[in-house]
Amino acid sequence: MKKLITIFIISVIFLTSLFCFTKKLPEKNILITRNDGSQITVLTEIARSQEERAKGYMGRKKIPDGTGMIFIFEQDQILSFWMKNTPHPLSIAYIDSQGKIRDIFDMKPFSLAPIQSTSSVRYALEVPQGWFKNNNVAVGDIIELSF
Repeated sequence: MKKLITIFIISVIFLTSLFCFTKKLPEKNILITRNDGSQITVLTEIARSQEERAKGYMGRKKIPDGTGMIFIFEQDQILSFWMKNTPHPLSIAYIDSQGKIRDIFDMKPFSLAPIQSTSSVRYALEVPQGWFKNNNVAVGDIIELSF
């Protein structure tokens, strides 16, 4: 009987942790206005909590073109990201509290090298590597902040 109870408890813990790690983040189309006034949208997953931000795209092998993940922080700060356990190459934009893109960097899969913002920012937007360049999104462009 003890063995059955132990197996049951382990099963419940396993299923609970599996649910927590597969929980889908909320999604929103974010509008980006380029310096020339033209606009483009990117479908983003929204990472608000510490746990969501820490997990990010870890373990994801495929990230479709036109999608991304926006990381929301409570205050302006110098941000630093890495690619630990992230097999898909990404580009990251650091965005200030007014929605202005301050930096864009490419990141290498599995790299532990920190990619740091050059100024205090509130948000980070990760997309498949090359998406910003291929869609003429650049430093100085504005991200809609309605999330």
